[in-house]
Amino acid sequence: MSDIRKIDEKGQKRRLKVPLTRIISFSFGGFVAVALALVLYLSVLANFKNTFSLLNDKAILITQAIDRQLRDHFASVEQAVVDVKPFFDNGTISFDNVDEALEKMSLAVASNSRINVLVATDLNDDNFGVFKGPNGKLWPFKRQIPPGGERTYMLPRLTVDSGPTWGALLHNDVGQFANVSVPLVVDGKMIGTLTAASSLKALGRAIHSLDEGEDSTTFIIANGDDVVVHSDMKVFQTGEVTDKTLPVAREDLGDPVLAAMNAADRLESFQKAAELGIEVSRIETADDEFIMMRVVIPGYSDEPWIIGQYFRGVTISREVRRLTGSAAVGIGALIIAVLVAIWMGRRVARPLKALAKQSERVGSLALDEVEPLPRSRVQELDQVAVAFNSMVDGLRAMNTYVPRSLFAKLMRLGGKDAAGAREAELTILFTDIVGFTALSEHMSASETASYLNDHFAILVEAVESEGGTVDKFIGDGMLAFWGAPDARADHAAAAVRTARNIAAALQKVNDQAEERGENRLCMRIGIHTGTAVVGNVGALDRWNYTVVGDTVNVTERLQTLGREVGDGDEVVILASAETVARLPAEPGKDHAGEFSLRGRSTSLEVWKLDPFCAAPDTSDVLSPTAAE
Repeated sequence: MSDIRKIDEKGQKRRLKVPLTRIISFSFGGFVAVALALVLYLSVLANFKNTFSLLNDKAILITQAIDRQLRDHFASVEQAVVDVKPFFDNGTISFDNVDEALEKMSLAVASNSRINVLVATDLNDDNFGVFKGPNGKLWPFKRQIPPGGERTYMLPRLTVDSGPTWGALLHNDVGQFANVSVPLVVDGKMIGTLTAASSLKALGRAIHSLDEGEDSTTFIIANGDDVVVHSDMKVFQTGEVTDKTLPVAREDLGDPVLAAMNAADRLESFQKAAELGIEVSRIETADDEFIMMRVVIPGYSDEPWIIGQYFRGVTISREVRRLTGSAAVGIGALIIAVLVAIWMGRRVARPLKALAKQSERVGSLALDEVEPLPRSRVQELDQVAVAFNSMVDGLRAMNTYVPRSLFAKLMRLGGKDAAGAREAELTILFTDIVGFTALSEHMSASETASYLNDHFAILVEAVESEGGTVDKFIGDGMLAFWGAPDARADHAAAAVRTARNIAAALQKVNDQAEERGENRLCMRIGIHTGTAVVGNVGALDRWNYTVVGDTVNVTERLQTLGREVGDGDEVVILASAETVARLPAEPGKDHAGEFSLRGRSTSLEVWKLDPFCAAPDTSDVLSPTAAE
């Protein structure tokens, strides 16, 4: 049987194979039956799901955004004392050389826009540091903080092993300040404290930017019950106006929503937010109803802070209250259905998803990127994996001998029909390395192969970038053509662009070779346009997609003619009049004359093309029929 484990002839356990039909009938069938039985009931709870999900996500996003803003603000303040501390600990700066210490501390304060005071205090409470005034000016001081900077920080109790420690928030005429301290330790003994203080004004502006409009208010409560940041200090949402300056005790601020915060009704349904420490509650005032999201965070004072936001929510909270009573059964069924669906979906879809992904790569002939499909316990999927992997291995072997671009074109155009031998107007390009025979005499077989492989890689890239097809490599030469298997009106222009791209690439290679003290390489390129037979040529199981005919022979003769016409040129490109006639906008052409080529009874008009001329505009290239 296919669903039990057996022992094969080699004594190895066979992999358990489970038919896909059995999985669908027993698993998905049972799931669908349960889902259909509950569909009418669960439809009543659809609105609850949407409302609950949106509010949950909103609560999480808002509080996390405020939390990130807060942590980003104070992280740079904390980092400042952490960065300066090693200079004291290793003796680079010390209490014995205050001037040098103040110079380095001034640099730290000037480079950090969030620090207002940076002060070092020894064990005798003598201190020195740098104070940044409201106008941004730096005031180095010794023992006495400049006017306006007093009571900006408070030293906490530290030991040699203490990390960055935040002290109590302090308030003076300039504003509110949070401060963080680290111990200064030399040879295992504490010699003092380094403290940085930061004004909450900049934090208030940053928090205010998170306010979503006039129907929402963002706040921070610290120092026990003092409101230190409030985004709507001019006019509260409830209409009250205040003239007080922060910090203010929560109940004395005049905001009725914050005043009633401790009496809020907590919404227990927001489990997702609660798991992250976010409390979502409903607050009723005399004239309105609000939804508040808040979270307690430690770390930036001697007491925890409360950050949060509230917004008008009469309609939302009413919907939540109406749907909460009927949510328990629906949520339970929904969770079960989701868990089953996820398990079954992953179980079945994972190999199919991998198959689709790898098949897409096969379709684009990116065979080097195809990863083998893993074996599966599902019988049908395991058979597909084995067959697919074997197919890819075969394609990779075939692609070694069939040009990838040709393979892709034939697949796109229909394979057998597109590859049938036919006559077509093509532009043929033939290349040859000047003097390669003499050059190869001084190379080993492996060096010759490596040299040609690098050279052909340049040629193939140039041809395929212009949509051409590489037919074959003949010695150190290459035969390529345009116009088949897919027809195109600009096949002549594409061939000329390719020749010039080859010339540009060869020039770079030659420059590099010259820097290494090697000889520069010269090339001849022939281009001719005419009718040729293109398609599968061969017999039985030995077929070759190629071009044959007089047009190919003429192209080879043109390349050979380069010995006479372009003798001494690094790259000589000769094109027939038939090719040039299809390039009316060609600027880089020079009439070379009429020549009698070997094997032809009539002479051929030949043009020499500038290999480094800018590509012409081919938008007005006409076919011979249109030109007439």
